[in-house]
Amino acid sequence: MHINISETPVAQYQQWLQFAIAPRPICFASTIDASGNVNLSPFSFFNLVSYKPAIVVFSVVRKMRDGSTKHTLQNILEVPEVVINICDYDMVQQMSLSSCEFAKSTDEFIKSGFTKTPAILVKPPMVQEAKVQLECKVLEVKSLGDNGGAGQLVIAEILNMHVHDTILNSAGNMIDPKKLALVARLGGDWYCKVDATNLFEIDKPTTQIAIGVDALPSSIRNSHILTGNNLAQLANVVEIPFVDATFTDDKLKHIFQYYALNAADMEQELHSYAKELLAQNNVQAAWQVLLLLAGENV
Repeated sequence: MHINISETPVAQYQQWLQFAIAPRPICFASTIDASGNVNLSPFSFFNLVSYKPAIVVFSVVRKMRDGSTKHTLQNILEVPEVVINICDYDMVQQMSLSSCEFAKSTDEFIKSGFTKTPAILVKPPMVQEAKVQLECKVLEVKSLGDNGGAGQLVIAEILNMHVHDTILNSAGNMIDPKKLALVARLGGDWYCKVDATNLFEIDKPTTQIAIGVDALPSSIRNSHILTGNNLAQLANVVEIPFVDATFTDDKLKHIFQYYALNAADMEQELHSYAKELLAQNNVQAAWQVLLLLAGENV
């Protein structure tokens, strides 16, 4: 399907974009106006964009029906400070409730059942229930237009970060992603939850340069069984490993015993076994299985 943005109604392609560009982290922003009125509202156009200085960006989109701005933006223009409370699964329903279009004088903390706690360096209060809070000063608000649906980019510098002890790893020196059940926004009414059942790790290239998929032996690179992800796992090494003559296991012995007389079946079985090993992130063993088939010691 081809969707030409300029020829498609905003309400229609908005849904396409929100489903396609996801999951999106949620900026749960608390702000305050010059009179001391507090606002609390979530925004899913949000991310970290710089380390030094530590900068986050989120977008407050003008209302589609009339192009008016939300209370969060109005507050920031009066008091350029914000606390970004990171939303997790334990508070996602309350967070959603706070997004109602309450009147400006309404305190969303009270409406959604959250507890205010004072920040250290900025005026807006923090959400006590949030396990991570970021105190920020707003550096700039960049308007992308005056029409309905136009984003107003809030560029903010993180001054102070609060992290609850219950989400730290066993060493107590970093956040354990298995303990912080983050939620993210999808399209429509859909969200997703990050927990131990859907977390996975990918070995990142270090300071050395990986060989890349193009440098894989052709018997591996042209496999009909290994996926692009599998090939990338294998190619994320600084050099092709040497065959380890001592490497063996029971399944490998079984494959050689039953498929040695049929080269095509042998290739399929060994590639399938390598795929299993790669699913377990056992790249070293997968390489040994594939090199035995490739017959290459390079």
